[in-house]
Amino acid sequence: MLSSIEGVEVVGDTSNGQECLAAAAELDPDVILMDIHMPGLNGIDATRRITERDPGAAVVVLTMLEDDDSVFAAMRAGARGYLLKGADQDDVVRAITGVVRGDVIFGPVIANRVRQYFAGSRHADSSHAFPELTPREREVLELVARGESNQSIARGLVVSEKTVRNHVSNVFAKLQVAGRAEAIVRARESGIGREQLRPD
Repeated sequence: MLSSIEGVEVVGDTSNGQECLAAAAELDPDVILMDIHMPGLNGIDATRRITERDPGAAVVVLTMLEDDDSVFAAMRAGARGYLLKGADQDDVVRAITGVVRGDVIFGPVIANRVRQYFAGSRHADSSHAFPELTPREREVLELVARGESNQSIARGLVVSEKTVRNHVSNVFAKLQVAGRAEAIVRARESGIGREQLRPD
């Protein structure tokens, strides 16, 4: 299916987590489609190792698992997207192109589960979350948690994308997160940016 999509080139195919780590390092792909259940190293641990080595790596989990534990474990590991196997071609293309732009993509079923998860703790007080952040960094985190890209944030704050990238890097360092997806999970768990969550 991927080979038939215009503009998409499949540069590698692996059968287990260890092979995936090696291929990611050697091929430096724009996007990695990751299963969770694989022989040896599972997809969650493989994602974590890849994003620790390269925080900019764009990993999209493609799996049969839709339970909360699997979804949030993948996001905490640094995945930028989560789709269920059986997703149609349009959903896969949207995920691939979205994560390349820096977006975080959920399939419709997963987006509903994420919404329900955070709706359960909607009344959490976010006013005192992350006191280590400056007001501007907190503002950037709020926009990141709403799913906005660096380009969109730069337009909204009337600053350069480089300035936004610097703020985002500072936020990641202070929150001690591996990447954008994990920062979003941390922010939403603290009540920041929940209202804007919507399926792609």
